Amino acid sequence: MPLKRAPAAVVFDLDGVLLDTEPLYTQATQEIVGEYGKVFDWSVKAKTIGRGDVDSAGVLIRELDLPFEPREYLARRNGRLRELFVDVAAIPGAPEFVQALHERRIPCAVATSSSKELFELKTRKHAFIDLFDVVVCGNDPAVKRPKPAPDIFLHAARRLGVTPAACLVLEDAPAGVEAAVAAGMQVVAMPDPHVDRAEVARADLIVSGYADFALADLGL
Repeated sequence: MPLKRAPAAVVFDLDGVLLDTEPLYTQATQEIVGEYGKVFDWSVKAKTIGRGDVDSAGVLIRELDLPFEPREYLARRNGRLRELFVDVAAIPGAPEFVQALHERRIPCAVATSSSKELFELKTRKHAFIDLFDVVVCGNDPAVKRPKPAPDIFLHAARRLGVTPAACLVLEDAPAGVEAAVAAGMQVVAMPDPHVDRAEVARADLIVSGYADFALADLGL
């Protein structure tokens, strides 16, 4: 089903939408929580995915009753992620989709909860990331509140020079979908198969991946 209006710009989440990093986050997290006899399964991950780092870590610690503070956990996790992210793969179809938008001169942004450091580490081997006009990371001073608050998407729209209503967001996480809706943007959800689609029901379009829709479905 086509969107209600054709977007003037497209804003992408990074993890799970452009790069296949989610399994690596799961691996690093399980290595840490496993030391305490805990299991990081989808009943927990679904509550953390897409949120800001500190917020997500706080949820994890509460859910699994872990004996450390969010920033201690993040320091341990990020050390392991720096090793795992070296060879992260692109989501199938993502580079081609971004290239198609670039060829049509549609302004595009990345709006990711990741820090700038981790963003650069994940993307350094992916040349298609250079096609983006704007990148907003979770530790940008202008982003006061993490997803599901709309701050990061609203800042991306400002930097693109378009109104929020003119933006389309591509997201995989319920928190990200809620952030996009709160920003007044249209949103295409491409949730992980483990995520209940009811959790992203407020999206304008729900797909399994880039093969499920065409630019014409977006009014482009």
